This record gives sequence, structure tokens and C-alpha cells, in this order.
Amino acid sequence: MAWTRKFLRVNLNRGSCVSEPLNMAWAAQFLGQWGLASKYLVSEIDPGADPLAPDNKLIYATGPLTGTMASTGGRYSVVTKGPLTGAVACSNSGGYFGAELKFAGWDMIIIEGRSPQPVYLHIENERAELLPAGDLWGRTVWDTEAMLRKRHQDSLLRVSSIGRAGENLVLFAAIVNDLHRAAGRSGVGAVMGSKNLKAVAVRGTRGLGNIADPQAFMAAVTAGKRVLAENAVTGQGLPTYGTQVLMNVINEMGASPTRNHRDVQFEGARRISAEAMHEQRATDGRTH
Repeated sequence: MAWTRKFLRVNLNRGSCVSEPLNMAWAAQFLGQWGLASKYLVSEIDPGADPLAPDNKLIYATGPLTGTMASTGGRYSVVTKGPLTGAVACSNSGGYFGAELKFAGWDMIIIEGRSPQPVYLHIENERAELLPAGDLWGRTVWDTEAMLRKRHQDSLLRVSSIGRAGENLVLFAAIVNDLHRAAGRSGVGAVMGSKNLKAVAVRGTRGLGNIADPQAFMAAVTAGKRVLAENAVTGQGLPTYGTQVLMNVINEMGASPTRNHRDVQFEGARRISAEAMHEQRATDGRTH
């Protein structure tokens, strides 16, 4: 699989960026992304740590399929102790950022401490540095991405950043990359803001190059995509309606977070499902 076998440890207190070897035994046991990052998190922070204090850590993590042609190969995860629950919080996002981090030669970034001033992390392959972000603070994620691309004269720079919600420690703040893709669960943006970290900007040109059997891998990828295309949900429902199509499925499974998780099914789910909204729009162009 596509492991670079190293991660970047960023200490915001000291302003340092250090390469460390990835624990490959953990990688084999916990696979990557949520699992591997969660293992690192619980091994490195005190269970009683305040999620918005410097001793909490924010981990960007890829997996063994990130950057490959496999389905979901474009995703990355953000793991931390969440400000909403005080538990391990895992969020993930798509777009280009995750693959770019892998192409730069990194499996993970572990961010610790708190910067005394707003900063952003700039990564270009093996080179990583913390740079001032005072002029970015208060900017939207769209402005931040545009400004960083202009500053580094690189239209392919991939940026993951917070906006004003994260800066002001809103407990449900997201981290946004590629303008419209978001790690939106669990308030990970608030943790990033608590560290005075505005953005992570990555450019990678190394590629992967370490898949053991590329031909067999692509055959498996093709077979997997065929299965997804033939499935009613992934092949028809999601492309037609988007993720809202899962509302009825989840509700019927008894897994709908209704009334702040006091109930597991919502009696009005069908009236606000993707299918219902699609039908309403087809009838009069409006939703009610």
C-alpha cells in the first residue's frame, strides 16, 4: 500500500517542524486515517486535557489508499479531542488536499501546542515551515486560499483552513479545503483556531511509486468500482440525490439522531428526504 513511512510533527510552542518515522506496527493494526490517528492521539494526550488548551493535539491523517485511484482515495481525516463531546473526534474531507499531502511525502501531521501569534503551515515536499498569518486572520477560507496561492505563486497549492468561526472557537466550526470541501464534524475547526493555526498549505510532487503490484491493484480498483456502480445506493441514489438520500436508509435502520439523540427514528423523515425534495422541485420548483 501507499505509505511514506513518516509523519510531520509540528510544535507550535517552539515553531518547529520535525520528521518522525511512522509506527508501521500501528499502521498495520489500525489501517490509517481515523484508526491510526486515534491511536496516536490517545497515546499522546492526557484523557483529562481541555480540547481547546495547548496540550490537545490536532492530527491530519491519510491512509494506505490516499492518493491512489481507489474509491475514497481522495479523502483525509482530522482527529483530535473534540470540544463538543470531550471525546476522540474524527472528521474527514474529500477534494485534493489528502492526496497532495501524500504526494509531498507525509502520512500524517501531528500539530501540538499553541502559537503565540497566528501562523500557517507551508509544506513543499520535504520542506515544512511555519509562517506568519496575521494578514490572513479574520479572512474567509476562500480569501485565505486565494491569498496563499498568490503569495507562493502556485495555483496548485492545496489549502486546508479555518474561517472566522474557527478563529472564534465556535464549537461546531469546520476545516475547509479546496474551497468547498469540509471536515465538518465535531468542531475540529475550533481546535485549530485555539492553536492560532490559520491554515495548512501543501504542495507535493513526489507521487506515490511504492504500490507493490500496480496491475493487480488496478484490477481490484476496477472490480470495486463496478460493485459500487451496480449498487442501488452508491450507483443510483447518491449520484442522483446526494448524501441526503441516506436519510430514509438511516431512519429505517434506527440510526437517525433525532431530538438530540433521545430517539433513533424521526417520524417526518420521508417528508424531508432527498426523494421528497426532488419530487417537489420537479413539481413546482420549490421546497416547503
